[in-house]
Formats: sequence, structure tokens, C-alpha cells
Amino acid sequence: MTDTYTEAQRKAIEHKDGPMMVIAGPGSGKTMVITHRTRQLIENYGINPGNILVITFTKAASVEMRDRFIKLMGSGNANISFGTFHSVFFRILKFAYNYSASNIIPEDIKFQYMKEIIHRTELEIDDENEFCAGILSEISMVKGDMLNIEHYYSKNCPDDVFRFLYKEYEKKLRIADKIDFDDMLIMCYDLLTARNDILKAWQNKYRYILVDEFQDINRIQYEIVKMLAKPDNNLFIVGDDDQSIYRFRGARPEIMLNFPEDYKDVATVQLDKNFRSGKRIVSASKKLIKNNKKRFAKKIDAFNDFDGDIEYLEFNDQNDENEYVSREIRKYIDDGVNYSDIAVLFRTNMGPRLLVNKLMEYNIPFRIKDHMQNIYEHWIAKDFMTYINLACGSRDRNSLYKIMNRPKRYIARDSVRTAVFSFDELYTYYRDKDWMTDRIAKLEYDLKMISSMTPYAAISYIRNVVGYDEYLNEYALYRKMKPEELYDVADELMEASKPYKSFDEWNIHIEEYADELKKRSEQMMSENNLVELSTMHSSKGLEYRIVFVIDANEGVTPHSKSVLEEDMEEERRMFYVAVTRAKERLHVYSVKERFGKPVSVSRFVGEMLYDTDEFVVGTEIVHKKYGNGTIKRVSNGKATIYFGRLKKELVFDVKFAVSNKIITLKEPS
Repeated sequence: MTDTYTEAQRKAIEHKDGPMMVIAGPGSGKTMVITHRTRQLIENYGINPGNILVITFTKAASVEMRDRFIKLMGSGNANISFGTFHSVFFRILKFAYNYSASNIIPEDIKFQYMKEIIHRTELEIDDENEFCAGILSEISMVKGDMLNIEHYYSKNCPDDVFRFLYKEYEKKLRIADKIDFDDMLIMCYDLLTARNDILKAWQNKYRYILVDEFQDINRIQYEIVKMLAKPDNNLFIVGDDDQSIYRFRGARPEIMLNFPEDYKDVATVQLDKNFRSGKRIVSASKKLIKNNKKRFAKKIDAFNDFDGDIEYLEFNDQNDENEYVSREIRKYIDDGVNYSDIAVLFRTNMGPRLLVNKLMEYNIPFRIKDHMQNIYEHWIAKDFMTYINLACGSRDRNSLYKIMNRPKRYIARDSVRTAVFSFDELYTYYRDKDWMTDRIAKLEYDLKMISSMTPYAAISYIRNVVGYDEYLNEYALYRKMKPEELYDVADELMEASKPYKSFDEWNIHIEEYADELKKRSEQMMSENNLVELSTMHSSKGLEYRIVFVIDANEGVTPHSKSVLEEDMEEERRMFYVAVTRAKERLHVYSVKERFGKPVSVSRFVGEMLYDTDEFVVGTEIVHKKYGNGTIKRVSNGKATIYFGRLKKELVFDVKFAVSNKIITLKEPS
């Protein structure tokens, strides 16, 4: 064996029998450990390659793992099974049920099925694609967690609606003789539970099982792997509980945390060297993630000698932030850095929309790793444009249908019987209902007012005077969303409309913007040297010389919808994943104002840049309400303060004002 391993890597690689858990932090060489341990099993322990199974979570990871192994060993050991959970479990089903690939439903057909079900109902769903994705994701989670549908509470819509959609989707699958990826898991679990002879055959086949990214496993995947690993339990798991960021897909980090309880004789090793990042970046990420309570304690140090740079800046607003990011990227390029060495990371796929405009202005080539919808194609934007088109003279019936009850006016579709409507027609239909003619008169008046406004003023009027924000509130309640998620889109559209003095001028920009996005999309397909724009989720597993993390603000990261402690811990893990992508330079930026509203710096910035336990414990403070106090403890966004006059401790929520190293106390929680 080579002498280039660290002691922890060597211990993992040389493990032979029984369960082992390898806790592999960012940049710690986990892929190398898996491939070299596999070689060790074959060369030094004489294990038949056909008895080894290596499971990954994605097809790309499986291909990379196989390629790395072949490069290490040559193609003579092709009998090793490399595959995703789904490919491995489908292999088992093929032998039992004679399934073929034609039985697996493609993703686009799944969406088609769900849309057909929705269209058969009276559901009025504006964000249909997003809604379908959310429902299908929930169905996947219900199956993966082996939950009873009757006792499940939906996150996307009323519970009875979700149960109806779930059952109708299942019916369509059965009628078409199709299974989805989650059905593979359920059917495989049921098969191995019912047929001990089949289970025994696969246990004999896969005597050594290695699982990558174990922190992302769900319940049913784990139950199947446990069955396959018996009775010898030669189960070698590799993962990092601090990088579990897919709970919304069904990942359960607690499975890895509880692994030592399930396997009392498990050998555990921590890969404690980060080969990727500079010392400062590693140190900052450790300060951040230690604020999570539900995790394995870790000691991770930078292997590299260089320090690495961290820059934190706070800007007035996103325009200033995006301008600065673009200028900094241009400076790096002038200094000889490749575009592909740079990434800009953000919390959601809404994050880069304003930045994209600025990068285009600076002629900086970029690739958007996640699908970024053109903001002007969003259903809220289409509603605004419909109001504006009607204000400018359109009398298209379908346009009226779209907005006539946004907000609720209780105008019936039957009130308009021709392709082109007139207000006289509406007044005639409701001539004996004074309250309805008043509402129609108000709509006519509002459209007249909008016609003479700038785009920015028009959107403001539609939201606040016409009452469109009331409709967003109602829609958010139905969809079990926070209204702020919809307000953010409306706010961004208002911000985008500011520079334009007329509707014609704004329409020209909208067309040019769509054309430019199309060109950039074509450029992405043909070029590789591009700046990467990515959500924090999609950056996992990647690394860059230079990383910009933008919009590090409360309500963005952590996201406003994160209320429960488990949600907050996942948000912190996501930020941890983002900052640990950086090798040499990390830029973390926040803003004082988003869309004209004041916002606070993310608590994660303070946790990362300052060791809060050392910084504030023992500090004397004066609180207006409670008098003199001493800070006793700061952890996980909470400060415990002892007030001598009261002779008791109170726990406060804390926020960091990073620029001047002040913590702001909120009322006791």
C-alpha cells in the first residue's frame, strides 16, 4: 500500500469485515477512500470482485466512481457492481418480475400525468409546474418514509387535495403498467421481506457493500441495505452528517447519526484533513457548523499550508452588490484566473436574476447550473402584464378571465359571452346587483388610472390599491406557503421595472432580455470556460478556486420558511456546504436593503466570522427593560444572560451586526 494516506484514511481503507462508518468532511478524499478500500478488498483480502457492491446517489457519481476505480485497477475487475440505489434495486426486480426499462415512467411523463389529474379537477393552480414538482416530491417522500397516506399532512396544499392527487396518480401508474423510482424501492422491500430465498441469494451475491453520501439516505433505502448486508453486516458507509441538505427529498440525516445504535460493533473513523481549502476557510466553516446540535463532533484541520482569504462586505442593496461582484470577477479574469474557476452561490434559484443582468452588462460568460425561470414568464408577472394590457386598451375575454377575480370580485365567467368584452356588457349582466356594478366600476376606474402610469407605479398600484397582494395572501394560504415567497417575486418585478418610463420601453426590454437568455443558454452548451451560477444545493460535491456567496441575509439564508429547529439546522448545513466549496478565496456578501425593505445580516455570517462563545461570554451589558446583565452563554442563535437585579437568567434570540461586531438582543424566547 502507498504511504500517501493519512492515518485516518489508512484505517478506513484497511478495514475488512463488519460494519464501518467513515465520517468524511468536505475535501477529505472520500472517493479515494472508497475506491482504494475496494482495491484493498480484492488485492489484499482476496474478495471476489463480483461480491462487492458500491452504491452512490446519482448516476454521474456512479460513473465517476467506476472510472476512478478502473484507472486505479484496470478494467480486469469489471465484475464489481457500481450503481445508484434505484439501479441496484431495479436489478433485483428484473430477476424477480421480468421488468424492463419500458416499465419505468420517465420524469416528463410523471409531470404529464399530474397535470392531467389537476386539469380534471376544479383546482386553480397558477404555478402549475412548481406545484406539480412539489406534489411529486411529496409523493416520493411519503413512499420513501413508508408513511400512511391517511395520516400525512401535506406541505403544498390541503390534505384532502393531496390524498386525492396521490391516489389518482397511483391509479394512472397501475393502469399504464408503470412504476416510478420510489415504487422500485417499495416493491424491492416487499419482495425481500416476503421471499427469504430471494433475499438469501442477493445476500450471497453482495457480501461487501459500500455506500457513498450516506447522510442522504431515506428510510426505505436503509431498510433494504440493512437486509442485504445481513448476516455478516459488511456494511461500509461514507458520509458527512454536516452536509445533509436534502430533507425535502426525503433524506434523513438522523439515520447516519443513529447508525452506531443500530450497529453496536461499528468501527468509526473520521477523515480529519481538508485537502481542498485554505486554513482560514476551514476555520470559519468549523465555527459555523458547531452551532448545530444534532451532529457528530468533529476535529477537521486544513491539510494545505496556505491561509486562504475570506472577505465579508455589506452593501446598501442588491444593485450595489451585483455591481461589485461583476467588477471583482472582471479583476480576477484580468489577473489570469479562468472563468470556470469562479462560482457565485445563492440560496434559491431566484437568487441570480438581478445578477444575470449585470453579468450580461459586463460581458461575463456564465452558466446557470439550475433552471432559472425568466422572471417575466412567472405567473405573477403575467398577471401584472395582463392588468397593464387591459389598461392600455385590450378587451380580450381570456385576459379578463385571468385577472377579474384577482383579488376576489366574484365576477362570473358567464358575464362575458363574446371573444371581445366591453364594460357595458358587464354592467348589463349585473344591472340588478348594485354591489357588483360598483366592483366593475372600480375595476374600470383602476384600469384607467394604470394606463397613465410608469411600469413601477403601475405594479405598485395593482398590488396596493387594486388589492393584488390580498390575492397573493389567499393563494399562499391555500398552497401552504409564506406570502413573503410570493411578495419576493412581486418585489423583484417592481425593482426590475424601475428604469423604464413607459410600458413600450419596458416591453422592449422584456423581449431583449428573453433573447439574451436564449443566447446565453446556447453558449452554455458550446463552451466550458464560464462562471458557474448555482444554488447552494446544486453546488454540493463541487469545488472552485474562488466562491462568492451572495445575499447572506436573514429571510434568505436562513430562509424565511425555516421555523423548526431541524429546518434551521439544515439551513446552516446548506450555508456550510456553500462556504466549503471555496479553495483559495471566499467572498460573503449581504445587503442592508432588499426591494426597498431593510434586512438583517444572516446569523450564519456572525457564527462563521466570529467565535461567539469566546467573543461575548462574560460581556457586561445594559438592557433597557431588565437592567445590568452578564452574558453567560451564546449558542445556536441564543444568548443566555444573567441579570443580577432579577437574580435570574433569561434566554434571548440574537442577531449579529457583523460590521461593528455587535449582537442585537430580541425579547426572551
